Amino acid sequence: MEWLEAASIGFLVVFFGSLFLIGELLVKSKALFAVLGVAFFGLFFSYHIPDAGSVWIVLLFVAGLALIIIDGKLLSDGTFALIGILLMSFGLAVPTPSILYGTLVVFGFLAGLCCAPLFMKVFPRRDLWNKITLRERLSTDRGYNSMNEGYKALQGKNGRALTAFRPTGTVEIEGEHYSATSGDQWIDADSDVEVVSVDGTRILIRKSENQQNNA
Repeated sequence: MEWLEAASIGFLVVFFGSLFLIGELLVKSKALFAVLGVAFFGLFFSYHIPDAGSVWIVLLFVAGLALIIIDGKLLSDGTFALIGILLMSFGLAVPTPSILYGTLVVFGFLAGLCCAPLFMKVFPRRDLWNKITLRERLSTDRGYNSMNEGYKALQGKNGRALTAFRPTGTVEIEGEHYSATSGDQWIDADSDVEVVSVDGTRILIRKSENQQNNA
């Protein structure tokens, strides 16, 4: 396996190993990606770690992978995953014969890591890091609902048209500026208005009754 002496070949071997191994964590490939990933990394380590005295490097790499899995299954905050990536990168760089080789190997690992999510466009996804997705969805829904409630509270309040409504424009209500519509009614700037209805974030206004009577 003298061809593994070339740093470019080491880069490719680690890239594909990372691509398939991390891909196995993200999608359901019926263990095919796991086998390919282990095969590529096994090839790399068997060449660069010929004696049993350096097995700790492989254990360091495996420990990093375990931290990534633990993060995805239990924590889902990315902390353990980041530590795991650092451990795996260190485990790959240490046995290489030169700084250039080690740098290319780390870049290959990170490149495979970044490309692995592309498998999710083709294969069924696993439930790793679902907590993050669920938390983001809940936060978004909560924020959207809070915004809707805030807008709903504007119904019946009075304000002032900052711009002419033909039929959309900007209105000032209690010191805050909002985009609104006047429906089929045209309203001049600086007119006193009141909020007729609110639908989500759509605010419908009309001239205040006093201003309509004066007109």
